[in-house]
Amino acid sequence: MKVEEKQQFAQAPNELNELASWNLQTLNTKNVTRITSNDPVTTSIIVSQMIWPSTHPNNRPGTVILLPLDKWQIGLASVDLVHHPNNGPVMYYDHKEVPVDVLDELNRLKPKGNVENTQVMIVGDAPEKVYSQLEEFKIEKMPFESSAGFAAEVDERYATITNSEYPNSIIIVSEEEEAKDYSLIASNWIAHMQEPILYVKKDAIPDETKRALEKRNNNATLYLLGPEKILSKELEGKLRDYGEVKRISGGDPVSTSVAFAKFKDERTGFGWGISKSGRGISLISTANSDQAIPAAPFAHLGKHAPLLWLDTGELTEELYQFLALIKPTFTDDPTTGPYNHAYLVGTVQEVSFQTQGIIDDKLEIVPESGHGH
Repeated sequence: MKVEEKQQFAQAPNELNELASWNLQTLNTKNVTRITSNDPVTTSIIVSQMIWPSTHPNNRPGTVILLPLDKWQIGLASVDLVHHPNNGPVMYYDHKEVPVDVLDELNRLKPKGNVENTQVMIVGDAPEKVYSQLEEFKIEKMPFESSAGFAAEVDERYATITNSEYPNSIIIVSEEEEAKDYSLIASNWIAHMQEPILYVKKDAIPDETKRALEKRNNNATLYLLGPEKILSKELEGKLRDYGEVKRISGGDPVSTSVAFAKFKDERTGFGWGISKSGRGISLISTANSDQAIPAAPFAHLGKHAPLLWLDTGELTEELYQFLALIKPTFTDDPTTGPYNHAYLVGTVQEVSFQTQGIIDDKLEIVPESGHGH
């Protein structure tokens, strides 16, 4: 297909039907599955039930990772534990207990345990009641004193339970609040693959991160996720003491999420490398970015979807261009695919049904000729 013909797929619609969201009986469309929640606890349960039906041993999780609600840096680092051999969702406890709905979901899942038979990993200093609520499960405690130290501990813990060497590819993200929406982009990759995140500040490398990097004996490839206003040029120079440094970035969180979805390091195999159709994607509004952590398992099983931000719930030019890049087409028979699919996390207050309809259309398979079916 010619470039100019492909570009037509990147165009926003000229008009919207405001009545389209009236009297809806479903919020799912043919190419978009919506998780209708703006609360991380509820989202974690819905995602758990979608990824792990738990109807028989093959689709029961191994280990559930139970997180505190109030620290995204710890939650993000924990997502690395979603991957095999734990193979389980992240869910939450609060400052008093495990919420009843979460406890019900734990009992429904009936986690099998990982290679060490751990059924629930409890991250942080949980209230005493949490342990009494979970007395029927085999528990592992994962305390933390700092974000950087905890990320390094997860790196160590993953190598232990997989009985493997430390991954030489590492995502470097900032633990600072202004970097949050850049750093969270890493969530889906680390749920999908074994590479961890390690934390830095804009201009400095914490000692815990230095020690984790030193374990790679200068053979690491460090992928900085974010522009220089988040991860400075000075920091980049300091990191070169530990291995090769490559930056993945855009001018804002949305364009950075697109850049990461397209990025591939052919030498190391790191990165999604999305350049054509037949893919899953996960879409979340930047206005509710905490949803990224509980929704990360959409990258672990099923359609292995990278995270793409919607700018305060809206499509931007970068996303229109990306959706055009992966637009599926057919020559003779649409039933043979390839097909795209999106998971959209949030209520219609965060992402309108009209926006969902545009996304659904952009993901739809169409004739390569440009004519109708």
